[in-house]
Amino acid sequence: MMFWNALLLAIREIRRNLMRASLTVLGIVIGVAAVITMVTLGNGATEMITAQVSSLGSNLVIVRPGQRMTPGQPAGWAPAFKEDDVGAILEGVNGVRAVAPVASRGSTVSYMTESVFTPVTGTSPAYQEVGNWKLAEGRFFYDSEQRAGRAVCVLGQTVKKSLFSNTSPLGEKIRFRGISCEVVGVLLSKGQSAMGQDQDDIILLPLKAYQRRVAGRRSRQDVGTLMISVRDDVRTDKVVKDVTALMRERRSLAPNESDNFSVFDTKQIAETLSSTTRILTALLGAVAAVSLLVGGIGIMNIMLVSVTERTREIGTRLAIGALENEVLLQFLVEAVALSSFGGLLGILLALLASAGLAAAMGLPLVLDLQIVLLAFCVSASIGVLFGFVPARRAARLDPIEALRHE
Repeated sequence: MMFWNALLLAIREIRRNLMRASLTVLGIVIGVAAVITMVTLGNGATEMITAQVSSLGSNLVIVRPGQRMTPGQPAGWAPAFKEDDVGAILEGVNGVRAVAPVASRGSTVSYMTESVFTPVTGTSPAYQEVGNWKLAEGRFFYDSEQRAGRAVCVLGQTVKKSLFSNTSPLGEKIRFRGISCEVVGVLLSKGQSAMGQDQDDIILLPLKAYQRRVAGRRSRQDVGTLMISVRDDVRTDKVVKDVTALMRERRSLAPNESDNFSVFDTKQIAETLSSTTRILTALLGAVAAVSLLVGGIGIMNIMLVSVTERTREIGTRLAIGALENEVLLQFLVEAVALSSFGGLLGILLALLASAGLAAAMGLPLVLDLQIVLLAFCVSASIGVLFGFVPARRAARLDPIEALRHE
């Protein structure tokens, strides 16, 4: 009963000085909104990065020539891979689902009056499974077409829209590097990768056709990248270790020689990027939380002013028998009411800001209800923490001195 009476008195005082109360809780509103918004956007960025890396393929391990991170080492110093490496990995490494050789080169591709510069990639039918690609229409090229080196190709959505607009390209022939290639399929869109690359800007054709008709003489048997799909029940780090040992053996590297190839585990890359994003989110949230502290100081200042203004009222209450605890509770409830109201307004503002910014930045809206609840609890706790000193000051006033106050 005493609490509800204190709450009603607090609401009455807030309504009496509505403008001052609004300005007082502004710091709490901004702090709560900033914390929730930063965490929500950070979670959205983390989810987007994870989805983009996952779109590269399921449990994907990528092997490339050269140690790109070695200081002073030229990018093309290491020998390329061979097609035989694909069979060696399938036979010699446990847990591998599929391996796709990849060789790529940029080329101007034309159809009738339209042309576009895009990567032309030679690979095998396993690329569809390894890269987790789905077809929008048509089909992928067959193993028989791969072995025969037939000039058939599959288009990404970006290339399809550039050359054919909204019409179906199936059965049509496009030209690049002096060859004519029949379109047999169109890939579903994947969008941008985690590195900002358009994954739909691609043309796929059988590796044999690529090596015979697109690559230069010196690189007809070369493979630029090996993409390995690992089974779900197998640890990718074990596959990375086994592939590294196998490739060192096949490339005749001595024990004291460094690897002349690199093995990337996309799962580890995704975890590293997600971890970095989470750390940045936590730092931004901590910076935003500083405004909560500022809002708490504002509540303390206004409550001290309120105690001074209402000194005679407090003295009257104490003189007619009010207990110190009752006066303490009255001002403490008023401070908590102010901060809690600010917390609710902050949550509403955060929801609007998060939805708007996520849409503008192209991020998924990932609202963490635990963060929302935590931000509200912190805002209410700030009312208790910063409202206690003014409340105690009011409760300890001498009734006689308070009644003499002008």
